[in-house]
Amino acid sequence: MAGRTLDPDDWSALRAQGHRMLDDVFDHLAGLRAQPLWREPPQALREAFRAEFPEGPADLAAVHRQFRESILPYSSGNAHPGFMGWVQGGGTAVGMLAEMLAAGMNSNLGGRDHMPLEVEQQVLAWTREMFAFPKEASGLFLTGASQANFLAILIARRRALGPEVRSQGLGPAGAQLAAYASAAVHGCVGRAMDMAGLGADALRRVAVDAAQRIDLSALRDAIAADRAAGRSPFLLIGTAGTVDVGAIDDLAALADLAQAEGLHFHVDGAFGALGVLAPSIAPRLTGLERADSIAFDWHKWGQTPYDAGFLLVRDPELHRATFAADAHYLRRAERGLAGGDWWPCDYGPDLSRGFRALKTWFTLKTYGAAALGAAIEGTCALAQDLAVRIQAEPELELLAPVGLNIVCFRFRAPEPDALNAEIVMRLHEAGRVAPSLTRIDGQVAIRAAIVNHRTEARDIAALVEATLETGRQCQHRRAA
Repeated sequence: MAGRTLDPDDWSALRAQGHRMLDDVFDHLAGLRAQPLWREPPQALREAFRAEFPEGPADLAAVHRQFRESILPYSSGNAHPGFMGWVQGGGTAVGMLAEMLAAGMNSNLGGRDHMPLEVEQQVLAWTREMFAFPKEASGLFLTGASQANFLAILIARRRALGPEVRSQGLGPAGAQLAAYASAAVHGCVGRAMDMAGLGADALRRVAVDAAQRIDLSALRDAIAADRAAGRSPFLLIGTAGTVDVGAIDDLAALADLAQAEGLHFHVDGAFGALGVLAPSIAPRLTGLERADSIAFDWHKWGQTPYDAGFLLVRDPELHRATFAADAHYLRRAERGLAGGDWWPCDYGPDLSRGFRALKTWFTLKTYGAAALGAAIEGTCALAQDLAVRIQAEPELELLAPVGLNIVCFRFRAPEPDALNAEIVMRLHEAGRVAPSLTRIDGQVAIRAAIVNHRTEARDIAALVEATLETGRQCQHRRAA
């Protein structure tokens, strides 16, 4: 390294090493199918990451070698075509390259006047168009939909309690607020209510119907009961793609109800909202365009590398009023780097923000909306294929309707909960396919969430065959 700077003396040597590192990642992505999806890290490797703080330098090639041998082969596996465990996108090589470019720029997108902010504004404009939101709607990138849902609750809280909530706290009126979502809502929403100071109990988890959508009659009853008890309903949360089965609430009906009751209408569309890009799915999202705010992730069905969550807000003034703060070090100037009329730090809690927009911009520009929509429809078609295969096997049982890309099933057995949990652990250890576990109507279910654009019919067949083989082996050993 050169003197007091961290730049190298020999850029050509660094360039050569950088090419080797890039080639290694390309080889890794190109050969995913030939690799184990997951393997348990050996204890010796874990111990190697308990080393003392490095006081002196090390050779970059040696550090890269440790990455290549001790980190890369032991990832969570969500890029692998057999990964179906959780709702996680597979990423793309294009997105990876864009992330490298963003890291090279090392831009802070908290504010000021520079082109990376124009890129984020471009993606925001495309997002408004995608969801048929007004041109003045605001939005910004976040770590994920969990954070976006949290910010949406803060915005709804500000709408309900006024500007005083930012200086004086919730007060007596805040203690009476009530929010509503289906019993199938993601757990991050209850956590967000807690973090917003409202308390998780202020979220009414309303019963779902046979299709796992929020029960509208039960919802109306819950709102009426709260009003009769002196509570203040303020927020209605619809779900576009529930985490367990991928159900979509009747968003149009929820929009009508929110308007009639004067509630902020927010949609948690973590993965399902991007179904607007798929012609066969978009009609089922009717009503999404009427939301006051939408949380979703580009890093799920959008296949952008982690992380790239997004919050879209209909009322930009309310959005800004919820987060903007005066500070002398954030003062705008008429000219120069401190200029610019859109600073994202006015619309969220972060002053330091990475250039998440670049990998999303590259993804949208390179592939186009039609290709992304086709990939989304492809995952749903594979889910239907899986459902058909399950129903054709007497030893397997489908446990929930297949609405989008998530299939919940189990291996039939006298003690199915323990057996199916064992099946999933063994599938993970085998490293070919990786579903996860959930509960449907109190029953342990094997859950296959098909999100990765690399997943093919042969991976679906492999899941069914491996589940049958593993289930039979487990039963045989128990009988013995």
